[in-house]
Amino acid sequence: MPETDYYKILGLARNASEGDIKKAYRKLAMKYHPDRTKGDKSAEEMFKKISEAYAVLGDKEKRKEYDTFGASGFRQRYSQEDIFRGFNFGDIFKEFGFDDSSFTNIFMGGGGSGRRCGFSFGGDPFSAYTASQRAQVKGSDLVYELPLTLQEVFRGTTKTIALEQGGQRQKIDVKIPKGMATGKKLRLAGKGQPGTFGGPPGDLYIQARVLDDPVFSLVGHDLYIDREIKLTEALLGTQIQIPTVDGKNLNLKIPPGTQHQSKLRMKGYGLPEMKKSQRGNLYARILVKTPKRLNKKQKALIEELSETGL
Repeated sequence: MPETDYYKILGLARNASEGDIKKAYRKLAMKYHPDRTKGDKSAEEMFKKISEAYAVLGDKEKRKEYDTFGASGFRQRYSQEDIFRGFNFGDIFKEFGFDDSSFTNIFMGGGGSGRRCGFSFGGDPFSAYTASQRAQVKGSDLVYELPLTLQEVFRGTTKTIALEQGGQRQKIDVKIPKGMATGKKLRLAGKGQPGTFGGPPGDLYIQARVLDDPVFSLVGHDLYIDREIKLTEALLGTQIQIPTVDGKNLNLKIPPGTQHQSKLRMKGYGLPEMKKSQRGNLYARILVKTPKRLNKKQKALIEELSETGL
């Protein structure tokens, strides 16, 4: 079975602009609109196809998925209902010159005669219902990536984000709990895209992305810090101070014979885990500094050590 080519259906090149897509759909919608084709089943079928093509190509995210994965890959990710979710064809048709009552008659079976159009897309928003049986469709969910510093993840914080919804800019205060590391999400119910036909709005998901820190690197909830020591300190042992994410300093004992790039653990000094009482660990990665040059005295001592078999 040949794959559905939405660009071909609308008579467009793959690099068509948003304006080109809208213009092509408007032209075809005027041609194949069921009120203009008077029960022509082939025209009715074509109208369904061009509407589906516009629902995909007229949405930036869906078009990107379609271009990336092709028709078969796209169909594995989007059901028929997903394709039409978030599209208000009533507003689109009014913009194209059809009034709202015409839209109701065509897709909802309304009108004085109470006729049904028998026009079904198979479980999507265009199913043939009477005006009192409009299928409510939940709005699309949104994902907002929120950058956070290491300190904000450690302590928790409140952030204000701004969203564009329905042409309006909306500000939302979001309470970020401790331990919300990269990839973790918060769900804000009802803050996504508005639903269609009176359906509920989708949800908004706040997804954390922890910013790089100049002192620590982060793996999961564990923190890592690099510390240099001298060769003699590695051989004989020493004690160094290690800063923590909350501004404290820990005394860390370096045992004699510590090897280059050894990792020493300080249990429970990493980041807190979201919705848990436990914390990750802090690791000091020990870097043994080897001198590039030796003075005469140092060289003589090293030679003497060499004679001992060290």
